[in-house]
Amino acid sequence: MKKVAVIQSNYIPWKGYFDIIHDVDQFIFYDDVQYTKNSWRNRNKIKTVHGPQWLTVPVGSSEQRLICEVELQNSHWPKKHWATLQQAYSKTPYFNLYCSFFEHLFTQVNWTNLSELNQYLIKSISSEFLGIKTEFRDSREFSPAGKKQDRLLDLLQKVEATVYVSGPAAQDYLDEQRFINVGIELIYKDYSGYPEYKQQFPPFDHAVSILDLLFNCGPAAPDYIWGWRERALPVEG
Repeated sequence: MKKVAVIQSNYIPWKGYFDIIHDVDQFIFYDDVQYTKNSWRNRNKIKTVHGPQWLTVPVGSSEQRLICEVELQNSHWPKKHWATLQQAYSKTPYFNLYCSFFEHLFTQVNWTNLSELNQYLIKSISSEFLGIKTEFRDSREFSPAGKKQDRLLDLLQKVEATVYVSGPAAQDYLDEQRFINVGIELIYKDYSGYPEYKQQFPPFDHAVSILDLLFNCGPAAPDYIWGWRERALPVEG
């Protein structure tokens, strides 16, 4: 059995994104598809004393490009994002544990491509901070053919997937029978039941960047993404 997920890269995504990564054997970044304006591709939310706040990477307004073609022109945004994160999270229990990584990323690296930035952040957070062992690949490696669902199915067959794990929103447009016809089981991720943790500035909000969980819970972060399910499993015997 080979579980695969295929998702566009997002900017410092929420914990559910990493939950799917942890669920699969192979995670494929799907960045050779249309860029969509005002989406999670270039922005995410954090908690602040004034309520939820967007961190947005400026990418211009053109939608006539693929995600992997989105270039980053403005050089001022990284230091602004870092200053905002410091202001919001410097007093959290584990800010200092991750401070050097993010400070270097936002102040010392010249990012010129959105996809490269997103993929680097996601892979680094997964392996270095969450202990995820999933293999990462990029859809461009496999030159998928066709459009929309045909293209996705072609990609999944090329990587020899037997199980496809999708976000729940895809139930509106995926045809499950077509997956069955090519021998691939379709599973929709369930994001319900995440436990709350001690979060700054109530009320609690699940739909914020993974940074919120890392800075507040540190090495215990995986317990609040998938570990709680493992503890809830009944003991066989």
